[in-house]
Amino acid sequence: MPMDEGLRSELSKQGIFTTQLSDLYNWGRKNSVWPLQFGLACCAIEMIATTMARYDLARFGAEVFRPSPRQADLMIVAGTVTKKMAPQVVRLYNQMPEPKYVIAMGACAISGGPFKQGYNVLKGIDRFIPVDVHIPGCPPRPEALIHAFMTLQNKIDAQKLTGPGRPRHLDPDAPSEFPVPQFGEHDLVPPNNPALWQAPKLVRTE
Repeated sequence: MPMDEGLRSELSKQGIFTTQLSDLYNWGRKNSVWPLQFGLACCAIEMIATTMARYDLARFGAEVFRPSPRQADLMIVAGTVTKKMAPQVVRLYNQMPEPKYVIAMGACAISGGPFKQGYNVLKGIDRFIPVDVHIPGCPPRPEALIHAFMTLQNKIDAQKLTGPGRPRHLDPDAPSEFPVPQFGEHDLVPPNNPALWQAPKLVRTE
């Protein structure tokens, strides 16, 4: 049962702060996100700039970019995902421990960008792994990545520990790993993960 706000205010004046377990749990998680250290194309330069002194992503708790997926909980897909690279990205995601999150940075990671019509470019990484925040732009500036990071923090802060709205890592029936696509005769097999992405149905009107 939530505490009365008047009582909470009076207690805070006496130096007594009250909170809920979920708030404390999410506060710790949102301020200690460790991104995975890898980049794919020009968006990675903007990601690197975000960590430098001028923008200082460490202010938000992302102090350490981990070189190993087993020590990271945030994947920033920064750049063009070719079909040759897509299996490796999914494999890295599968090796990350839960809870884990994904930011698709730039038009290429979201939809293929200017290379969308190319036969060798994946038209969005969300076809294979779940994406929490999308950042449009080509390339997006460091401020856009900081905004996306803050958006992810707000999402983490709003997650519940129990109930139907609880996050994936607290649901024993939710998958933690996703199929790694293989190289087929003409394309990736499967071309997408149908549990995550399905082609939109076109409705023709006469």
